[in-house]
Amino acid sequence: MRRLNTIQMMYKHLDWANQRILEALRNGEVPQQAIRLFAHILQAEQVWLTRLQGKDSSSLPIWPDIDLAACAQQAKSNNQHFQEYLSGFNDTNVQQIISYSNSQGKQFRTSIHDILTHVALHGQYHRGQINLLLRTAGNEPVNVDFITLVR
Repeated sequence: MRRLNTIQMMYKHLDWANQRILEALRNGEVPQQAIRLFAHILQAEQVWLTRLQGKDSSSLPIWPDIDLAACAQQAKSNNQHFQEYLSGFNDTNVQQIISYSNSQGKQFRTSIHDILTHVALHGQYHRGQINLLLRTAGNEPVNVDFITLVR
């Protein structure tokens, strides 16, 4: 499978998994930390998209204090913007190196492919933490496994 096809599938999974987590967080009593982690996932997606677009992300908080309604809006917006962003790429230009600053102002140069991979994996890491918090609070964890999506 071509690299871009893999990235596009990862972003289909990212949106699917975010929607499943959002639904679980809306249903019942959940720890505030789970909502905080979900808001962080979504904000990190926005921060990285801003960097990928060559814009300054320094004013965007990494750990926003937003509620589930705002999370739902941001998840929808992030998905739309990532789909638009990805539509302009092919296997060659997704390897392009971009420059950006992290939240501490340090400069980096990284390939678009590696950044997109990081964003997808970062979200999955934190969705696992959310599932642990859900289980600890007596809720059923959410199956966000990639294989479940592709079956």
